[in-house]
Amino acid sequence: MKELGEYLKRTRISNGVSITEACEDLEFSTSQLENIESGNVKAFKDIYELKDSIKAYAKYLGLDSDKVVDEFNGFLFQHTSRISLDDIVAAQKRKEDEERKVKSPYTIEYKEKKSIWPYICALVAIALFTGVLYLVISHINKAPEITEELKVSREEIIYELA
Repeated sequence: MKELGEYLKRTRISNGVSITEACEDLEFSTSQLENIESGNVKAFKDIYELKDSIKAYAKYLGLDSDKVVDEFNGFLFQHTSRISLDDIVAAQKRKEDEERKVKSPYTIEYKEKKSIWPYICALVAIALFTGVLYLVISHINKAPEITEELKVSREEIIYELA
């Protein structure tokens, strides 16, 4: 993997692309691209995500992405073929033993459930506040109603002024 990473790095440099420019174009983090170029596979949690990233990076550099992915697959095969059959059987046995363990309500680890109620209460409070604010503002801006008592004729105003 180290050779593949160095090859990708040499190609990037020969194309005149800086690592920050490549990160921006591919929407990768700088550490992600540095780990690919240094061959640090352990920095990635998901090997399939790493494979997709390498394929996208090779395509970005103008390389034959299928050949680069084949090279990566070769690395994976070499890496996984080093695991002995005894280690595989032992891992299966450990997994089966874990499944057979008696699980009581006191030993089971529960995931914390996130409650949606605080969000609902906040939305209802905002809606109520907005409604009350609308009513107050519309009441303040409301023009007073003109009743018969308040209506004054033009003749009355002229008479009063004279």
